[in-house]
Order: sequence, then C-alpha cells, then structure tokens
Amino acid sequence: MSAGSGALTACHECDLLLRERPLPSAHGTTVCPRCACVLERADSNSLERSLALACAALVLLVIANLFPIVGLNLQGQHVETTVFGAARQLWHEDMPVVALLLIGTTVLVPLLELCVLIWLLLPLRLGRRPPGFVVLFRTFLLAHPWAMVEVFILGVLVALVKLSHLADVLPGAAIWCFGLLMLVLTAMSATFNPRVLWATWDALEEADA
Repeated sequence: MSAGSGALTACHECDLLLRERPLPSAHGTTVCPRCACVLERADSNSLERSLALACAALVLLVIANLFPIVGLNLQGQHVETTVFGAARQLWHEDMPVVALLLIGTTVLVPLLELCVLIWLLLPLRLGRRPPGFVVLFRTFLLAHPWAMVEVFILGVLVALVKLSHLADVLPGAAIWCFGLLMLVLTAMSATFNPRVLWATWDALEEADA
C-alpha cells in the first residue's frame, strides 16, 4: 500500500511496516531492522531460472497427461488410465462436478499458469515488454491457488495404498512425471520474485520512453 511518498511493505515475521527499498545489489540482502529476518536476497538470475523451471514444468505436465498414471493387474486383467481417462470415468459415474474439478485443477489451471508465466518471462529475458503484462500477471495470481497437482498426487497415493492388497499396482510413467512436476513447481515458487519481474518491466518501459 502507499503512504506518503513511498510504498510500504510488511515483514513476514514480525509485521513491521517498512518503506519499500530498491532491490538489493549483487550478493546483498534486505533485513528487517526489528527482528533481523531476511526479507529479500539479491538474485541476478531470477528471471532466467524461473523461465527454465517453468519450461521444464510445462514439458512434465504435458507428458504426465499423455501417459497412464497407474496400472492394475487384477485376476489376469490389466487396466490402466490417464488423467483424462479418470475424468471420463467420473463423468460416466454421474460425478460431473468431480470430473471437471479434476481436469480444471490438475490440467487446465496449471497449464494456464505455466503458459502465462512463460509469456511474461520470455520477452523480458529477450529485452522486450510482453503484451498484456498487467492483465496476465493478475491472471497468474488468480490461477495460482487453483493449481492443485500436489493434492491430486496425494489422492492417487492414498488410493494406491488402499488398492495394493486387492491387485498388483504398477505405477505408470505419468506418476513419476507428476512427482518431478511437484519438485519443479516448488523450486519455481522459491525462485520466482515478482519484484524482479516488475523492476525489469519498469526498466524496459523507461528504455522505450
């Protein structure tokens, strides 16, 4: 929020309100004067790493939704399914809301989030301002809480444990991709710095002016 001549930001440990400062220089940090909590670390390659992780996550997401999640051997019969196959079965079992939630939170929203992030980062990395920057950044923030790949994987693991005494459970390629996707998304969340994104966009705006 704004107050006076500068914006204010709150320390995430002690809630002390501080005037927003410029990004720290190389290898520097911004520290809260009251609790000494590190508020921000310098990272000159934040955009590059975020872009690389977003591209890796997009590839893993596509592969995870093309290959089977799990296979079951039950009395000589082998059954396997993908995310779309599971959603189709839920639809046929008169659970359309659950099917739509599965596709939305596991496929569509993560896909939207990653595509928007790549759209924002790639032009900035090439020294250009992406079209629709503000609207797309807000879209990214709105979509982020609805990407629930971790919840889906947890549900799959619980189901596999319960089915293990009834049939032979064979993990598919997709389950490993989803596992790697969780790790990549975690690393991306830790690396991505919105302040660096906005600072780069502002710098390009001043250069174009």
